[in-house]
Amino acid sequence: MEVALESNAFILGIEYMAIFCCGMVGGLSAVRKDYDLFAIVITAWLTALGGGIIRDVMLDVPPVGITDKGFVLTALASGIAVAVIHPEVDKLKWPMLTIDALAVALFAVNGTAKAMGLGSSGMTAAFMGMFTALGGGLVRDMLINEVPMVIRDKHWYAVPSAVGCLLTVFVCKALNAGWINLEWEMALELVIVAVVVVMRLLSVKFNLTVPGAVERRHVYL
Repeated sequence: MEVALESNAFILGIEYMAIFCCGMVGGLSAVRKDYDLFAIVITAWLTALGGGIIRDVMLDVPPVGITDKGFVLTALASGIAVAVIHPEVDKLKWPMLTIDALAVALFAVNGTAKAMGLGSSGMTAAFMGMFTALGGGLVRDMLINEVPMVIRDKHWYAVPSAVGCLLTVFVCKALNAGWINLEWEMALELVIVAVVVVMRLLSVKFNLTVPGAVERRHVYL
């Protein structure tokens, strides 16, 4: 079954932009570590497509991170670009944050829908969506010896992804049950992408964080 978002040229264009900017975010991390050009490009590629590679390996399908020429070239180009324009990119906080949120949202929805289309259960598909959305950043941070963003960022980062994955599962189940058609699936997936992006941006804007462990002063044994 074709993923609805991937059948739309406009959304595919946004996904290419998301891959490029996601790669620049990863490449910028390597620039800050004063790594060489090869390391910058590899870090950019893994950040942009690492999550999809993890997902596809687990789903036992050819990984798009090494088989889709357009995606691969876009990711590699992002590394070369950030090696040149890193001072300017470093100052684009909100534009880059928005694009990063959009990339996470698109990867979460596409990853979940792809897994559902290949016959995975809802729970498995949600995990595959999370791997797609967050796996690249996790690989990047481990590669450059940083605490992973999914752990160190107290704002809503993984939470919007999880919400997007779960909502996508329900949309795919509705499509399989015949309750909606492909046009409705595409529209609903666009809404889910918007919800994920808005949740992420609002959490940073208003400093909304995920609560930690419950503080207790007495121990009961």
